[in-house]
Amino acid sequence: MSDATKAMESAEPGPDGVDVLIVGAGPTGLFTACELLRRGVTVRLIDRAASPSTVPKALALWPRALDLLADLGIGEAVRDSAIPITGFSYFSGGQPLATFAVPGPLRPLHLPQYTTERLLTERLHALGGKVEHGTRLLNLDDVDFSGRIDATDGVTAVLECGDTGVRRVRARFVVGADGAASTVRGALGIGFQGSTYPLSFALIDTEVEGPLPPGELLYYQAPSGTLMIAPLPDQVFRILAVLPYDGQGPEPAVTVPMMQKLLDERGPGGVTITEPRWQTVYRVHARTAADYQRGRVFLAGDSAHVHSPAGGQGMNNGLQDGYQLAWKLAAVVHGESPSSLLADYTTERAEATDRIVADTARQTRAWMADGRTRITVRDAAFRAAARTGAVPGLVFPVMAGRRVGYTPRRATQSPSGRTRCRTLGRLPGRLRPGMVFPRELAVAYGISGPGPRPAGWTVAVLPGSPYSDLPRLVERVTARWPQVRRLRLLPHDTVRATGCAAAGFYLIRPDGHIAAHGHEADLAHLIVELGLALHPEKNRTPCQKPS
Repeated sequence: MSDATKAMESAEPGPDGVDVLIVGAGPTGLFTACELLRRGVTVRLIDRAASPSTVPKALALWPRALDLLADLGIGEAVRDSAIPITGFSYFSGGQPLATFAVPGPLRPLHLPQYTTERLLTERLHALGGKVEHGTRLLNLDDVDFSGRIDATDGVTAVLECGDTGVRRVRARFVVGADGAASTVRGALGIGFQGSTYPLSFALIDTEVEGPLPPGELLYYQAPSGTLMIAPLPDQVFRILAVLPYDGQGPEPAVTVPMMQKLLDERGPGGVTITEPRWQTVYRVHARTAADYQRGRVFLAGDSAHVHSPAGGQGMNNGLQDGYQLAWKLAAVVHGESPSSLLADYTTERAEATDRIVADTARQTRAWMADGRTRITVRDAAFRAAARTGAVPGLVFPVMAGRRVGYTPRRATQSPSGRTRCRTLGRLPGRLRPGMVFPRELAVAYGISGPGPRPAGWTVAVLPGSPYSDLPRLVERVTARWPQVRRLRLLPHDTVRATGCAAAGFYLIRPDGHIAAHGHEADLAHLIVELGLALHPEKNRTPCQKPS
């Protein structure tokens, strides 16, 4: 890398500047800000709303997202504020169709979004950050639309700051986490591609009288449409009804009598709405941004993608956007990594999002099934899934985020030759490069987990024997990167969790994903991958802190 490029990556943003400006203080923006602050990056977090949201919105947090929140230090508070979901039950025409119990380690938690945001805000304050409410982004200047990060040393944001008027703020990077109607995405001219389903969702959060299980999701599929009942804390239930919509005229206003009628027609019977807390109606979209980045400006959360609420994946996906952005931005800001580290953000997060959009689309089509033939086919598919027992082992791990992975793009990310683990890695659920290193091992070895310091790069070595030279050889070839942690894995727990018994190594990124896996003959692969991700210690160019 040239000296000029290094200077651009670490340029001082000026007296009114900041390392990262985040637009939007929902869950994605709050979480991203917290993770950046943990890594010593200066952050300014703005939101156009005058005060925090009090709307429940998204409910579900699946285990992968719960891991991230636990590592941030709020996992226990989240669990204390939530209710676990133990199973999913489906009914058709009023008759039981299928029930799927969620294994304990894969269970999601339900809590109102405003509670998640409150806990994140408290953590933000503890880290020295704050939310600037009533501050609106008007425009972005100095954006390089070619997409090159090193073409400029920063971005100028034009902000309307409440009573203080319009100000220009310089930032090294900008993250747009400002929702589906993103001002940031609009300023970049990035398209929001996709479609709108021909239906609306009407919902009400309410206390009820009647026999509803406290920890189970219930789906009632009737000829007139689907109705879902989801439990929340404090004896509140969300009742959601799918309504056809032809695009003509406004959607119907949601009223208690309307929702009670739908509940009586489609639901279990004997359940009465008593204390409504919140009600709304909304359209359902499946859209993704054509690109998640322009120059030094990035999109995350709903500004980059929206999809059906089926499966409760939206907030979880946004948190993972923020997690990847935070550690990569911090590495570049601190001069630990080249700016090219950020080049894979769109590729990796779009790959994960596309899978979620496809999965939620399949569930939504099941909700939309009409006509005798389609309903018969749908019901037969649910009965078959219940008989085979495939859902707990194949479907719930995907929903829980345990199968999230990024397709390797270089041969140096995988073992050379025809190896057993490479062959088995093609099977569903088997560990392979790009996936997250098993959580139980990561926590046991201190690779990730709650703690005072955020995770960094790790090389985990599995020796072939107690007398193997492999750990010493790994230490020698990685000596140029002393910031990388090296540790020795024990065979008895590693082989069971990873499926690979051969002596070798795992290069694990700060977000827990496996950057590369190789065996004893693949140490050259390790050198290549570290060289792409990190500057050697002697070549680092630390940036100055903004004044």
